Amino acid sequence: MRTYIGCILQLAGRFSMVPFSILDLSPVAEGSTVSQSLESSARMARKAEEFGYKRFWLAEHHGMPGIASAATAVVIGHVGAATKSIRIGSGGVMLPNHSPLVIAEQFGTLEALFPGRVDLGLGRAPGTDMRTAQALRRNLEAGANSFPNDVVELQQLLGTPVENQAILAVPGNGSHVPIWLLGSSLYSAQLAAMLGLPYAFASHFAPDMLLDAIAIYRDRFQPSATLEKPYVMVGVMGAVAVTDEEARYHFTSAQQQFVNLRRNVRGPFPRPAADMEAFWSPMEKLNVEHTLRYAVVGSPGTAEAKLTEFIKETQADEVIISMPIHDIEARLRSVELFAGLENFMRVAA
Repeated sequence: MRTYIGCILQLAGRFSMVPFSILDLSPVAEGSTVSQSLESSARMARKAEEFGYKRFWLAEHHGMPGIASAATAVVIGHVGAATKSIRIGSGGVMLPNHSPLVIAEQFGTLEALFPGRVDLGLGRAPGTDMRTAQALRRNLEAGANSFPNDVVELQQLLGTPVENQAILAVPGNGSHVPIWLLGSSLYSAQLAAMLGLPYAFASHFAPDMLLDAIAIYRDRFQPSATLEKPYVMVGVMGAVAVTDEEARYHFTSAQQQFVNLRRNVRGPFPRPAADMEAFWSPMEKLNVEHTLRYAVVGSPGTAEAKLTEFIKETQADEVIISMPIHDIEARLRSVELFAGLENFMRVAA
């Protein structure tokens, strides 16, 4: 497999492509520790770099025993130190939880450490339950309502300082860290279009408004100093293995996690289940399958067919893949097999 992918990589430059990236939450797998989870993220980033993925992003979540990426900027630094060239960043930082100045300083520092490699993806949700969000010591309503102004302020703090600018982000000013807007509804699509920023839709867990949001973003896009034309990234969850059966088995961990979220059961990222029918109710199954309807799960042939259909439907410029697989070795194998799908489609294009 490695030799085959290596040959494809050499040929791929002649063909058009849809880049693949990875979204990671540093899952704290049942039976493992936070330290092991963070090391697994570093291993996954190195594997992604080896096989030509464009970005490796981490997401901000709080109060979740199965997720270790709460201190997102710190984990990005950890992953950056473990790699050499792949872009690193947030998918995303939940800006209402923070002062724009603090985020500018954090990501300005990351840009100084890893020049030309850092992305700043911003979300509007708290990334947690309301009690934990309140414990983050922000006025939640004001934070969400001021999101557009906070984004503009953050752009200014990361940009070239103007004469007599009162507040400077140090590090941060003049770093020009690329800002992305992330969303799962129409709101961020409209804001990204108005500000001329790249847009990422969270279709890996919120599929319902995907096509409408993309259409609004593209139709209303205003060119900016940052971006001349719309750029859309779409998310999928996925698990690719040698056989459909093995991939479906690994993906039961993600299915259990979504059921547990709805049951308000907090725990580590679960081991795969031999029989999901014994775990979820018919209604829970229906809800989870709807939520994860864009998931790419199966053998390389099955996954390639599903992913090709998804890319044709969305006309996406980039696909970001979350691989919620309990066993790190199986997760790394999925990274490798997904890369084979990407390069097959590059040749086929």
